[in-house]
Amino acid sequence: MNTQPTLTFSKLGCSRGGRQLFRDVDCTLQSGRWLYVAGANGVGKTSLLRMVCGLAPTEAGEIAWNGKPIHSQRDAYRQDLCYLGHLNALQESMTVSENLCFIAALGGTAPDKVQINDVLTHFGVRGRGEQLVRHLSQGQKRRVALSRLALSQARLWVLDEPFVAMDEAGVRMLADLIAAHLAKGGMAVLTSHQQVPIGDVPAQMLELRA
Repeated sequence: MNTQPTLTFSKLGCSRGGRQLFRDVDCTLQSGRWLYVAGANGVGKTSLLRMVCGLAPTEAGEIAWNGKPIHSQRDAYRQDLCYLGHLNALQESMTVSENLCFIAALGGTAPDKVQINDVLTHFGVRGRGEQLVRHLSQGQKRRVALSRLALSQARLWVLDEPFVAMDEAGVRMLADLIAAHLAKGGMAVLTSHQQVPIGDVPAQMLELRA
């Protein structure tokens, strides 16, 4: 990570079905920091994360990456972005290794078998690489989905409820992984019903209101 990335929200707004979810959101996130997006249910936290990822249009305002609107640099921005939503986004008919290789390829990387095995071991699903995803438990699927982060070279991680359906050990493991990412100059934007400390880096708070 040679440059210092910056994510900026300027007068960001969102509405659904004629109802204003949030408006006039201004925020700047710097390298090595993480943003905790808070707010009542239905206020638009997931909508904001989808906008950050370019999966939903910005109805008002602008999102910029390194000073340029994300819509003007789609390909470059995708290379710098890793998104994990509520769903695990795994292909049930593919093996664990095939899923990880496919997703890594979308981000421009090609992990080898040793890297994949090391990551799966770290996430407590050792020996599952050649197993079809459909044969995994829900907890194992979540750990495989989260293991994508360890293989990602993206500088910006966008995580929607990443700690859901995880035991205490899994929560701590993921928090440590995010902390290591921040220590390398990475950034994270996340929502969570669990307030989990991320290393020694205090959260930058963003509370959404209509």
